[in-house]
Amino acid sequence: MAVQIIMPKLGMGMKEGTVVEWLKKKGDKVEKGEPVAVISSDKIEKDIEAPDSGVLLEVAAEEDETVAVGEAIGYIGESGENVSSPSKNNSMPAVSTMETAVTAEKKLEHPPINMQIKVRVSPAARKLAKAEGIDVNTISGTGPQGRVTREDVEKAIINKKTEKNEPAMKEQQSDSVDVRQVTGMRKVIAERMFSSIQQSAQLTIHMRANVTEMLELRNKINMGQEKTNLTVTDFIARASVLALQKHKNMNGTFVNNQINLYESVHLGIAVALEAGLVVPVIPQSEQYSMEELSNRIKQLSKKAREGSLDASEMKGSTFTITSLGASGVEFFTPILNPPEVGILGVGLITDTPVFVGEELKRQSLLPLSLTFDHRAIDGVPASAFLTTITRLLEHPFQMLIK
Repeated sequence: MAVQIIMPKLGMGMKEGTVVEWLKKKGDKVEKGEPVAVISSDKIEKDIEAPDSGVLLEVAAEEDETVAVGEAIGYIGESGENVSSPSKNNSMPAVSTMETAVTAEKKLEHPPINMQIKVRVSPAARKLAKAEGIDVNTISGTGPQGRVTREDVEKAIINKKTEKNEPAMKEQQSDSVDVRQVTGMRKVIAERMFSSIQQSAQLTIHMRANVTEMLELRNKINMGQEKTNLTVTDFIARASVLALQKHKNMNGTFVNNQINLYESVHLGIAVALEAGLVVPVIPQSEQYSMEELSNRIKQLSKKAREGSLDASEMKGSTFTITSLGASGVEFFTPILNPPEVGILGVGLITDTPVFVGEELKRQSLLPLSLTFDHRAIDGVPASAFLTTITRLLEHPFQMLIK
């Protein structure tokens, strides 16, 4: 009997998932535990393993199609085996395939003049076709039983644009366009960032912290202990946690016109991946010392890059830190990680001549960019919070005390 490949539940709040990619094609042999497809929720992409050995008999959900948790996205069984599914109407008597075919043939011998044959269309294809103004009845489906897939609609869109722009294309035959659909993690990021801008009143303020003393302290600590390797991010994370404990109006979320303020700091650290960006979370980060916080950041960052983060490790953050310093960027405008009230952007440290008293000295300045939701907090208290972070970074010894 064929075995179903089920859309799994990756988190408590997950109700549906999207098929990002099939790693096996219909008819391919698969082994139990072998990855057969990639699915995504609103926060994570994950490989789905074969529940049994056999042949991929049927693909029930096309790539980019959204499926409810617990529903089958495919079937595995013996070669030539029929895929059986529960009857939608148990009261109807079973009819053989031959009888169905004969009945259908007789009905089509003299069809009514206004008869319309219903086209099988995947939900993702129907949604895309509607958005682009494409009539699905004009598309030849390449999916199972002539089903119109998202890929079929995408080809129809390209053909439509080609026909529309044919005169201009003749004049610009040397130009080529690489059209790529937004899918998977990139699609989730795009939707969340667009929603963040639409549904919040974001404002960004900037400051520079003189981290000359902090860098000297970090070098001394790292040279004195073999196991310790503190980074600039570790100091910034510790400073943010201490500042959030002092300025509790920044340690919160804005949901349904309600401001939720938290006693504990659940710190999110953005990690850049090739496919996009993930934000692992350190719950109750105020309980960690500098060294403990450093180790936890390194553990989660490693899991993020290996793709082994659990969905639960990316939920519940109350404040996020993101950095573009490694890319050579100084100041930028980070976008809120909804529903958080604030996010801290970290730029590139630059050596700058600065007056220290009456003497001009070479100092290391760190650019900081704080974006906050103006619905939840005003500019003055937000500035006070950023000032506290700056002062902690400029006087780093006090951050070493747990």
